[in-house]
Amino acid sequence: MKTLQVDLAERSYPIFIGEGLYSNVALWSHFIKSKQVLIVTNEKIAPLYLAALESALGSYNVATVILPDGEQFKTLASVDTIFGKLLTVQFGRSATLIALGGGVVGDMGGFAAACYQRGIAFIQIPTTLLAQVDSSVGGKTGVNHVLGKNMIGAFYQPQCVIADTAVLSTLDDRQLSAGLAEVIKYGLIRDLDFFEWLEENMYALLARDKDALAFAIERSCRNKAQVVMEDEFESSVRATLNLGHTFGHAIETGIGYGTYLHGEAVAIGTCLAADVSRAKGWLTDTDVARIEHIFKAARLPITPPEEMDVERFLDLMAVDKKNVDGDIRLILLKKMGEAALPMSVDRNLLVQTLKHYGRQ
Repeated sequence: MKTLQVDLAERSYPIFIGEGLYSNVALWSHFIKSKQVLIVTNEKIAPLYLAALESALGSYNVATVILPDGEQFKTLASVDTIFGKLLTVQFGRSATLIALGGGVVGDMGGFAAACYQRGIAFIQIPTTLLAQVDSSVGGKTGVNHVLGKNMIGAFYQPQCVIADTAVLSTLDDRQLSAGLAEVIKYGLIRDLDFFEWLEENMYALLARDKDALAFAIERSCRNKAQVVMEDEFESSVRATLNLGHTFGHAIETGIGYGTYLHGEAVAIGTCLAADVSRAKGWLTDTDVARIEHIFKAARLPITPPEEMDVERFLDLMAVDKKNVDGDIRLILLKKMGEAALPMSVDRNLLVQTLKHYGRQ
């Protein structure tokens, strides 16, 4: 087992990475605040891991919420279901919420914990690669709105994160690739050595080589933790973690939540952001080709969906948390392995990039 620490003063917490951790309650039971425990999971994960977790928590007063599976259910209505269960079982401020699932479950569970009685403890047990390397770390919680992704939420840190690599054995190939999009991101924005390692080891990752996956998860979490420790509330450098996300969120919103997995949309968005970076003279043709190649090697899309024309993209990109005074701001790459802070991008440059990728 590896342990990383996210140092945020009184909000500090560990990330445990290893096999067989989620049901080893002795390892993390001291993060549970009382006997009252609510497990939030979904219909896909519950048959796989819920019973073992409930059994491991046998000495606690455990209640469960099983939500529908999918990004389209990341809504205030789903969070209200969590509130309803907490109130029905009369759990108080000392209760602990455990989010057992992928990024959608983690985001909603964390948001519910942040809001219920103005804040109860919660623990992240991410069950997808994407959640283990990204969404479970850093305290971003929230839900989608029909007009924009992740536009309703709160910064709220967990008590701990339990990244059990064994649960990735039940992850389907598409979800594995989606997680690799966020792994690749860390190499592009701040860790060129890691990016080069990924270029050499992508086949091993897709083949689910245990050592390769463990290394990629630890390196990704270490990068994420360092950024969060420097800028918890995303006032500066943390925004660089959103490379490709402005384009990607527009795709998810425009096509319909769940049609493209988050990592798939981010892969496309990162290629678009790389093209804008090339237009600004920061990346070479060779750099962009490398970026496109590694996403294709990870079995991820690199071109926008046909249903999204230029105007649709621009309209949806205008609804983004990084924007200021109506200006669309993007995370771009100064060079391979180094991202720039959010900057306004001329509309004509965005149109040029979108047309380069076949949009009309």
